[in-house]
Amino acid sequence: MASTVTTSKDSAATSRPGYGRLLRTRGAWTFLLPGFAARQPFAMLTLSIVLLVQHTTGSYGAAGAVAAVTGVSMALFAPYTGRLADRHGQRAVLVPGVLVHAAAGLGLTALALNGAPLWALFAAAVPTGASVPQVGPMVRARWGVRLKGSPLMATAAAFESVTDEFTFVVGPLLATALCTTVDPSAGLVAEAALTLVGGLLFAAQKGTQPPVATAADGHTRVRHASALRVPGVRVLIVTFLGIGSVFGGMQVSLAAYTESIGEPGLNGVLYGVFAAGNMLAGLACGAIAWKVAPQRRLIVAYAALALAASALWTADSALLLGALGLLVGMCIAPALITGYTLVESLVPAGARTEAFTWLTGAVALGQAAAVTVAGQFEDRLWDGAGFLVPMGGTLLALATLLALRSRLAGAPRGRTVARGVGHREPVAVD
Repeated sequence: MASTVTTSKDSAATSRPGYGRLLRTRGAWTFLLPGFAARQPFAMLTLSIVLLVQHTTGSYGAAGAVAAVTGVSMALFAPYTGRLADRHGQRAVLVPGVLVHAAAGLGLTALALNGAPLWALFAAAVPTGASVPQVGPMVRARWGVRLKGSPLMATAAAFESVTDEFTFVVGPLLATALCTTVDPSAGLVAEAALTLVGGLLFAAQKGTQPPVATAADGHTRVRHASALRVPGVRVLIVTFLGIGSVFGGMQVSLAAYTESIGEPGLNGVLYGVFAAGNMLAGLACGAIAWKVAPQRRLIVAYAALALAASALWTADSALLLGALGLLVGMCIAPALITGYTLVESLVPAGARTEAFTWLTGAVALGQAAAVTVAGQFEDRLWDGAGFLVPMGGTLLALATLLALRSRLAGAPRGRTVARGVGHREPVAVD
């Protein structure tokens, strides 16, 4: 599908990319608004489960375990959801997906309220996580169709990163308010309802969804190669696992630190500063007309992230921890945005939604692992030991990125990227 941003490739190349021009892309608002509504519930899911299960069982350990099962299930099943969306179209996958997720979420709620045993909650958590609609990757795939060959791709990646971060500021606040002022089950019920309504509204925007790849005779292709077969995608998955370790390690360690100094109320403030740094850096990244190749930008940004994360465990005051958290947040956004931007040059359009879901799932999996390990460190070592998890995760990922950086180069002209996916012409990303 041709780009609808400009009437000339020359004007697209010479015009400075920016949010104003991005949001004037024809058809963008038809998927942006319902897409935001549909992805908002995901930011409510984990906290809603924790608050409900803790209320019904009296155990934060049990609540965290049920939430972790949900997160791991989502991370494992998300790429297959993305692959099905690439093969059959987003609408064909999203409609049954939101119906299953809403039913599974309500089933988990009913089990918790009726005092079901923990194994039953685990069983219900699996389909709840597995059916989480992958709206964020679907929105990114739609941008790829609308902006094919445009320098606005980096701006769109930044815009989506900021949107994701904003949902994770609003979602937990909304879930907390509902669970504490209405009913402990209100957060999860609202999450299911918003997923159903927002997901169906998003699925209704058929005009902007990526087309399903077809063969020359017009029939849908039978063979599709997974985005995971692209070497650069595997490198990005490791990179995003490291980013997930930062999110998970920060969540647990900030809570433990503020509790240890007798100021648990500071937890929200410190995490808000961390999130604000991420959002501000994301906005800045999208406003810059980059001249540096994205592969180099990713290495520089990730090195800065690993360096900043390595300093967290040394903080001996809330003020210093807040400053370091702000710096870490500002380093995350460039790495995330550049990683998502690279997908456009590495992966054919027919496998791009799957590629995005692999990256989203990698962040979720890294976060779930980090929450578990950081919690053990805080319990068994010293206050603040959980901050070693972001340091270790980012350093290991940086080492992998440096060793395999050559695999992030886009496919040369005329070369098929992955067997069975099909040929695509390379386009300029920056």
